[in-house]
Amino acid sequence: MVLDVGCGTGIAARQFREAGCSVLGVDVDARMAAVARGRGFAVEVGRFEEWDPAGRTFDAVVAGQTWHWVDPVAGAAKAATVLRPGGRLALFWNVFQAPPALAEALGAVYRRVLPGLPAANLSDALAAYGSMVVSATDGMAQAGGFGPAEEWRFEWDRTYGRDEWLDQIPTHGGVNRLPPATLQDLLAGVGAAIDAAGGNVPVHYTTVAVTAVRED
Repeated sequence: MVLDVGCGTGIAARQFREAGCSVLGVDVDARMAAVARGRGFAVEVGRFEEWDPAGRTFDAVVAGQTWHWVDPVAGAAKAATVLRPGGRLALFWNVFQAPPALAEALGAVYRRVLPGLPAANLSDALAAYGSMVVSATDGMAQAGGFGPAEEWRFEWDRTYGRDEWLDQIPTHGGVNRLPPATLQDLLAGVGAAIDAAGGNVPVHYTTVAVTAVRED
């Protein structure tokens, strides 16, 4: 059994299910939990640090793109209590990097429209995620109950069309709370930058994972 922390609408959970796993989700957003339930997943609503496992234990606790919203020490401590000995805590993020010229053009749009958003620096996104990795690793060490943490990286590529890229922007952290006029300004600027670059967004992804095994 896999426990998916911050399962959202079930994007990562679906892949674990396709690999043959049984998945239980936990998420703070009742609306996203409802979407995941509609896709056939059992989801319980609440903050993971405060969630009641009701005596259940799991083979793995995973978090895709969400652990930076969880207290790194309290979250790791909770994971240790619900993992069976030998079970694994696995936290991962997908970091995208556009070609340098396009990354700079997109970054200029973000810096103009949303100067305080971390996404304003798109030229070195991988380095920006480094602090999340360090925080997660330190949290495991402070919580105790885990063997040495390991960092894994996987490289892959995907090319998006202009509209396909624009469709996902409103779901990004920070952007999803923008006033409509500000969001439209951002989308217009990003769309113009993509058009100027040829109409597509070729993206190189690095999946960064931090994982550790629950000790006896």
